[in-house]
Order: sequence, then C-alpha cells, then structure tokens
Amino acid sequence: MGRVTRLAPAGSAERPGLDLDSRPILVFWESTKACLLSCRHCRASAIPHGLPGELTPSEGLTFVETLTGFGRPRPVLIVTGGDVLMRPDLDRLIGSARELAVPVAVSPSVTPLLTAERAAELRGLGVKVASISLDGASAAIHEGIRQVEGHFANTLEAIRLLRRQGLTVQVNTVVMRENAEELAQVARLVKETGASIWEVFFLIKTGRGTGMEELSPAENEDVCHFLVDASRYGFTVRTVEGPFFRRVVAARKEEPGADPAARFGLGPLYRRLAEELRRELGEPGDTPKAQTKGTRDGKGIVFVAHDGEIHPAGFLPLSLGNVKRDSIVDVYREHPLLRDIRAARFSGRCGVCEFADLCGGSRARAFAASGDPLGEDPACAYVPGAPA
Repeated sequence: MGRVTRLAPAGSAERPGLDLDSRPILVFWESTKACLLSCRHCRASAIPHGLPGELTPSEGLTFVETLTGFGRPRPVLIVTGGDVLMRPDLDRLIGSARELAVPVAVSPSVTPLLTAERAAELRGLGVKVASISLDGASAAIHEGIRQVEGHFANTLEAIRLLRRQGLTVQVNTVVMRENAEELAQVARLVKETGASIWEVFFLIKTGRGTGMEELSPAENEDVCHFLVDASRYGFTVRTVEGPFFRRVVAARKEEPGADPAARFGLGPLYRRLAEELRRELGEPGDTPKAQTKGTRDGKGIVFVAHDGEIHPAGFLPLSLGNVKRDSIVDVYREHPLLRDIRAARFSGRCGVCEFADLCGGSRARAFAASGDPLGEDPACAYVPGAPA
C-alpha cells in the first residue's frame, strides 16, 4: 500500500454559502431503462424497452416542477437512462425545465439515435452539457465493455459531434482492472476530442458490474494521483464513487513541487500511467483542474430511478421514498439516512477519519461491501492515525 501523507483536511468551507443540507447540486433522473446497448458494467441493467412503472409524461412534468421547491439556485437535473434519447417526451420535459429555470444536462448513449440533428435540437432547447461514456483507448477494450462492434470509433465521433453543436462535453470512464492500463491514452483522447470534463467512475459491483474486477486500494491511490496529473492538461477531472480523490488533491496542493511517487510511496501503476501520460501529452502546462467539492451520495446528490424511487445515488439502491407520492425536497432534507450521511456519522475508518467531511468515502461501496451505507469504504487506502 502506498504511503498516505497526513495533512490538515479541507472541507466545504472552501465554498461559503453552499448549503448541501437544504438543496442538492445535482438531481439525477433515470428517465428510462430503455437502451439499445447492453454494457457489461451497466448500473441500470438497461434493456431495449422501457419498463412498466416509468414516470408518465405528466408525472415527469410534475417531478421537474417539484425541483423548484429547493429554491435558488436550482439543482441541475441530469437526465440519464438507459438512453435518455429513448424517452419520447424528452423535448417537452427539457422545455418545461427551461421555463422553470432548472438547468438540464443529458447523458445519451452512443447509438444511431444520437445524430447531429438531434444534438442541435437539444442545444436549441437549452441543454448546454452532455456526457458520453468512453471506457478505453482502444476498440478492443471499449468494445469489449460496450459489446457493440464499431462503437469505439462512433464514440469518438459522438464527442466531436456534440462539440460541433456547441455543447460542453463530459467524458465518463469507469475504472476497473480491465482498462486501468489505458487511462493515460484515454486522457489523450479526452484532450484531443475537445472534451471539457473527464469524470472517472470507480467501479461499484452493482447491476451488471458485479462480474467485473475492482482495483485494490493501493491501486486506487495510484490512479487518484495520476488523475491529479491529468488535470493539468486543460480539462477538469472529477470522480464518482471515488471521493478519496479529494484527499489526494489536498495532499498534492500541500507539496506541489514534490515527486508524487517518492513523496507518497506510490506503486508501479502510478509510475506507468504517469510516464505514459507524458509520452502521450508532453509536459503539463496548466495548474490542476481537479474538483474538490465535498459532495457524496446523499450530500449534494440525489437520484430518482425510472419508477420514481428516490435513492441517495444511482449506485446506492436504498429507497427513501417515491416522487409519485413523496416530496423530493422533504426527502432530501429530512430523511434520517441522508441526515446521517451529511453529518458524517460513519463507522469503521470513515467514522474516525479527519477527512470524513471532505471525502466521507463511497456510501454506495460501503453498502455493496457490508450492507451498511454508513460503513467504511473498503476501496480507500488511507488509515487514520497511521504515521506519515
């Protein structure tokens, strides 16, 4: 395991006025299970058609309207799936959100439905951000995960297509044993295609992802340090279910000139990725663009499933209520589990960690590993109280 430097934790005080007890930053809506793909790690276990119980067009409009109850600034509504483009009333929903000043981002699948014309229509409706999944830097790896021949080239073209239509593009990549060695080349593709954000998902064994292999905690530490390096090439780097990245970002800020491998006792995966990153993109020229918001599942984030069930996050399938009968505003603000999550009332290492607020561990991974959403995150290498 790599050596983890001790330092004073940073927290949400970096963003004064951000009241995550009252309103989330992001509301994710799994608008449909329908998708033409069948990806091996899919959280949603998407299928070619929608399921009974999905929010009807009128229920969808009502749900969008309830988001105004959070006040201003409105949370951003991230419309996902399945494939959001298979939701037939998508344009009407986006139009309603625009009238209510609810910002909307979309997460389409790369299928024949994603055309230049469709992207232009979404941009005309006011959508400014779209995310596209890219899970490898080669057809062999990406298509091995996505299970569609030709999908790698189509994905790169989809990113460029969205950029040409004026959308900000976020590239989503799931990190797992299968693709870890290609991360530096993926970073090059993020740069070359003009994407603005690289959002890296640390695998949670849920949905179809239960059969895929996670990295070890030490390797996660290596990847986090690599991601700090990657954020120096002009695009923002964020993580999902890898909140320990924020601790690493804070450590690197403390000693910006240090050699990460030597200072933090990093392993061979970091060394390989760091060397490959420089071969691919040269020496970095920008200061890091690494997100450090102290959000986590249920803190600044809430998820609504296809059938209206409210969860702390998409990878944490614990029902807190249903938007068909419950106020999402009241659920977010008052549900005991979410209040415990936001208060960092954790057990195990996460419960005694000085980074409990800044990081807090992945609540979804804690639940997947132990059945306790307030337990410790087994993917984190940090040991509170260990020598520096």
